[in-house]
Amino acid sequence: MAELIFRCFASSSSGNCYYLGTRHDGILIDAGISARAIKSNLIEMGLDFRHIHAVIITHDHADHIRAVGTLGERLHIPIYGTELIHAGIDKNYGVQEKLRTSRKYFNLGEPFSLCGMNINTIPISHDSTQCVSYIIDAAGTRFMIATDVGCVDHTLEQTVETAEHLVVEANHDEQLLLNGPYPSYLKSRILSDNGHMSNNTCGRLLAEHASAKLKNVWLCHISKENNDPQLAYQTVKQHLEDAGKQVGKDLALTVLDRVNASPIYDLVNNTQITLRLL
Repeated sequence: MAELIFRCFASSSSGNCYYLGTRHDGILIDAGISARAIKSNLIEMGLDFRHIHAVIITHDHADHIRAVGTLGERLHIPIYGTELIHAGIDKNYGVQEKLRTSRKYFNLGEPFSLCGMNINTIPISHDSTQCVSYIIDAAGTRFMIATDVGCVDHTLEQTVETAEHLVVEANHDEQLLLNGPYPSYLKSRILSDNGHMSNNTCGRLLAEHASAKLKNVWLCHISKENNDPQLAYQTVKQHLEDAGKQVGKDLALTVLDRVNASPIYDLVNNTQITLRLL
């Protein structure tokens, strides 16, 4: 693979889906928005479902798997997950068409290859059947995604240190959450070790473990009720700059839109690609 491009189609509790590959073919990470929305975003890139070789799933919550039945069983795209992730998908009422012929398995921590990419996984703490972070090596660069992170452990810290391009959760601001409209049980769930990562926790993780090779950070899964894109950006930026890492010079920091597709990023040349050039 001579190139590696990345685009986020959506990133929120309403749905998550990401494209990684080339201008000609690739994979999806999660499929938590409608198949119609995924197709529309692919068409903008000059692609269609026939160019998607697989969907790899981070975990079995509905906002990450909503379209897997359609993609897997109607469009015959392989759906990859661990045995536990697939067990969770089977039980999820949000997936109306259950996976049969399209399910593919991998073992946590055992590398596998798809579409010219070498893919590995580490466990993530979250209240799903199982949740994983993907570490993907292709075209001489390393991409990593860590979403729905309940707590930061040593394995996550060590792996972040190796990333060149990182999608990472900055779900909420603690004070907005505590003073917001959510019921107490939901606030407790989000703040727990199996919940979601806050802006401050994300900022500390990056400040302490981002290496000099890290070029891009995309903040994902921003809460509509308990966060604000500018607040997430400024909080994480402050942590980085307090640690001597200059945003805009040492690395780029971007907040992914909750429901709209991002620009297309060329991860090898570290540039954005305009749609008309695809």
